[in-house]
Amino acid sequence: MRVDPGSLDELALAPGADGREGVLIGRTSAGPFRLEILAADTVRLRIGERRGPDHGLVQPPVERPPATLARTEGGWLLESGRLRLFVETEPLAIHLRLGDRPLLGPPTDAHFRRRFRLPPFARGEEGLFAAFDLEEGEPVYGHGEKWTRLDHRGQLLVSWNEDALGVNAEASYKNVPFALSPRGWGLLTHTTARVLHGVGFAPFSHRAYALRVEEPALDLFLFAADGAAGVLDAFTRLTGRPARVPRWTLGPWLSRAYYRDEGELLAAARRCRELRLPMDVITLDGRAWQDTATRFHFAFDPARYPDPAGTVRRVHELGFALCCWEYPLVSLHGPHWRELARAGFLLKDARTGEPWRHEWDPAPFGAVLTPLPPSGIVDFTHPGARAWWRDRHAALFDLGVDVFKTDFGEQVPDDPNCIAHDGTRGPELHNVYPLLYNRCVHEASARRFGTGFVLARSGWIGSQTVPGSWGGDPQADWGGLAASIRGLLSWSLSGNPFYATDIGGFYGGPPDPELFVRWTQAAVFASHMRFHGIGPREPWAFGERVLEHVREALLLRVRLVPYIERALAEAGATGLPLCRPMPLAFPREPESWAFELQYLFGPDLLVAPIVRPGGRALVWLPEGAWVDWFTGERFTGPRRLEGTWPLERFPLFARAGAAIPLAPPTERVAAWGETAPVPIAEIRRFR
Repeated sequence: MRVDPGSLDELALAPGADGREGVLIGRTSAGPFRLEILAADTVRLRIGERRGPDHGLVQPPVERPPATLARTEGGWLLESGRLRLFVETEPLAIHLRLGDRPLLGPPTDAHFRRRFRLPPFARGEEGLFAAFDLEEGEPVYGHGEKWTRLDHRGQLLVSWNEDALGVNAEASYKNVPFALSPRGWGLLTHTTARVLHGVGFAPFSHRAYALRVEEPALDLFLFAADGAAGVLDAFTRLTGRPARVPRWTLGPWLSRAYYRDEGELLAAARRCRELRLPMDVITLDGRAWQDTATRFHFAFDPARYPDPAGTVRRVHELGFALCCWEYPLVSLHGPHWRELARAGFLLKDARTGEPWRHEWDPAPFGAVLTPLPPSGIVDFTHPGARAWWRDRHAALFDLGVDVFKTDFGEQVPDDPNCIAHDGTRGPELHNVYPLLYNRCVHEASARRFGTGFVLARSGWIGSQTVPGSWGGDPQADWGGLAASIRGLLSWSLSGNPFYATDIGGFYGGPPDPELFVRWTQAAVFASHMRFHGIGPREPWAFGERVLEHVREALLLRVRLVPYIERALAEAGATGLPLCRPMPLAFPREPESWAFELQYLFGPDLLVAPIVRPGGRALVWLPEGAWVDWFTGERFTGPRRLEGTWPLERFPLFARAGAAIPLAPPTERVAAWGETAPVPIAEIRRFR
């Protein structure tokens, strides 16, 4: 794919631009222009006029810092504190500096006959375009959940939520049109439309970051800080801080696709308790508790669950919270269809005024999944529909269901004939729809329990405010494990600390025993930990040796809960994620950035998951002293450490001087309660 600069209408700031109260206002051929400093680290640039609601994706500050605006030769200078913005008028170009450091500017990629080969700002047939210069070798991160290399330099990315059917391509379930540089700049495209990102992508320009938003307006937030951590602070201050999660959700979750009836469900729960395995939650997946032909509706399948209250009670008696699956579609054959259609609570076909009919394409699934029924899509832009869907959860909460896995959410079609209650069309609703859906279910959970939680598959800007999420459907092999870790870390670098992977992989299994152990060990080091996949994923399904290694990993997980809670509280206060990739954790050690699958877990633990058979790994230890968690051996960085780890161990190091609080071993994190401090069995000190 290439960009033809000749097809782009380069923008200029027309004569007559003026300023008031430190805001530069003018016009371009694409519509109004507005540039303003919102905070000491945040700038907003708008060209054109956005259509439709913004769905509360951003919360700009009410009070703005004092700013000055002055004419200069060829443009304008806007200043506030350390922030300096120079605006060239013809062609329109923006230069962003923090103190004496240039952070963002127009492309230096010149054409033989003109200054810019790629225009800094332009209008094209498919939307508005912008391009910024990249320093030689400068890495760029973010963009939501991506399975590719964490450094997106050289890649073409699309911010468009998809049922990715795995973790093997660029397509992903959770996208955020946000870019982050360790040099201290960030860029958010405030939109719900599709965004194309050429990140030093050679067919565009290997020297520039180019983006195209598929709507007739460009609304950019630019962030300037002394490093990536400061950018994430500014970004989450604007889009919402990560919310608190219930403590019991931090314990391990057990699931598979799927437990067919109460007998299978309770057998798995009992076996956990017999083996004294730490486990807090068990899940009834899609077909596990509903009849596929009539789903989704807010009731158990009576053929398999004649006494649902009794089923839930028996799950609770075994010490498990119960998670139930849902999706925001209702079968034409289900009990809710007629009521929702009559009330206007479903997305509509603008050509007929009738509910939009979603027809499933069975081709990608083959014989793996039962054919899904034609369905309507719940319209969460309709206040009545949102309240209806939210309130229907109450009856299931009354039965004792504790939490919902909010699956799918990517099904709004890229078709302008699909229209919502608020007038939003399919292409503009598609990306934000999962956020609206998850907000609704999170609100239902918060109303009942005080602190809300969902386990969501898809998301958009602001999803960190409605935790949590899991990483979709990875292949059950070593590549699936590695890509899942990259998805976790890319999501973290996009401002969201909440993630779980499908331990063992979702499809293509069963996983081999060594992979299952290594995936379990890696999964300890994320905000949430969940076993899931097609076929057995229970720890006892892979033999006694595997069971013992998995037990040790589970015990480590629950013992680390007080440490995890402390790090998540920091995320809620500053936006600094729980899982901190090397460019974020060690911004002054660029040699460490190449080690993309290792990361700092909280402030003091460095983990390097093993992602190949045989236990061999290459680790980078940053500057300072590091202590092997398992052996107590001390190493001084910076240095590479290469070795082979036996199956019971993996590369895990504590920063020398760290004091890690450890809870007592337990089978249930929920046993500690929600409000009292977690009991601390020991403070492990590393010298």
